[in-house]
Amino acid sequence: MSLSFSAAAKEEICRDIPHNQCCALAECFGILLFCNSFSSEGIKIITESREFAYILPKLFKRAFDIHFDSYPSMESPGKLVFQIFDPDKIEYIMDSFGFDREGTLSLHVNWPVVEEECCRTAFLRGAYLAGGSVTDPAKGYHIELTTTHQAVARETRVLIHDAIGFSPKTASRGGSIVLYVKQSEQISELLALLGAGVASMGIMEARLEKELNNKVNRRCNCDDANITKVVEAAQEQLNAIRTLKELGLMDKLPAKIKQAALARENNPESSLSELAAMMDPPITKPAMNQRLKKLIETAREAAK
Repeated sequence: MSLSFSAAAKEEICRDIPHNQCCALAECFGILLFCNSFSSEGIKIITESREFAYILPKLFKRAFDIHFDSYPSMESPGKLVFQIFDPDKIEYIMDSFGFDREGTLSLHVNWPVVEEECCRTAFLRGAYLAGGSVTDPAKGYHIELTTTHQAVARETRVLIHDAIGFSPKTASRGGSIVLYVKQSEQISELLALLGAGVASMGIMEARLEKELNNKVNRRCNCDDANITKVVEAAQEQLNAIRTLKELGLMDKLPAKIKQAALARENNPESSLSELAAMMDPPITKPAMNQRLKKLIETAREAAK
C-alpha cells in the first residue's frame, strides 16, 4: 500500500539521523515535548510511522545511551508504542533537559538545548516526527504540530519564527495546543527545513498545477462568455434582418448597411472580424460593429 503524503514526508525526514550528540539530544527533546506522555511517571511515544519507530531507539541510544523499557512488535499493524518507566532512566533524561523529576514538573523548551542553529532544526524535526502531520496538497494546504503543553507551544512558535521568519497560528483541540500553517510557500519552506525536500517540492508543484488549472478554467469561462455574447449579438442581427425583410425594407437600406446585412445573413456564425474582411473594400471590426448596430436600430424604428 502506498504511503500517504504525510507518512512519506516523515519517511523522508527519518533518512537522516543526527551525528552529533547535541543534535540527537535536541531531536529527542522535540520528540518528548510533542509525544503522547512525558512526565515523572513515565514516557510513552506512540506512532504509526514505521520509519520513525525504526530510528527512535537509535536516537535515544545516541542522546542518552539508554534503551526503552518496552518496545512494540514491528510486525504488528496499527500504532506502535515505546515506553520508559524505569525511574532512574526518567530522572537521567529529565536531568539532561534541566528538569527536576522530584519537583513540580512544568515542561518547557530549555533554551540551552537548542542554542545552536543545527540543534534548533533537530528539535523541530523531533517535534514534527512525534506530533506533526501535513495534508496532501491535492486536498489542501495544512501542516501542524500538536502538544499538550502551553509553554512548549508558545516557545516552539518562537523557534519556528527564528528559523524561517514566520509564526504559525495556534488553536486548541481536545485539550491540546495546535501550531498550524496554511500558506503553501510557508509549508514548503518548513518541510525543507525539516529535511523533507521531496515533500517540499510536492507542495510547490501542487500549487503551480492548481494555479495553471485556475488560469485555464478562467480562460475557458471567459471564452464561453465571449462565445455566448457573439451568438446573442448575431441572433439579434438576424432578427433585425428578418424584420426588415418582412417589412420590405431591405432594398431601401443604405448600400453599406445592406452589404453588412447580407454578409451576416449568409454567414450567421462568423465573427465581426471575419465579416469586416468580407466587405468591399474590407473595413475594421469597429466599423463593422457600427454598421450592424445601425441595422438593428433601423429594424427597431421600422417595427414601431
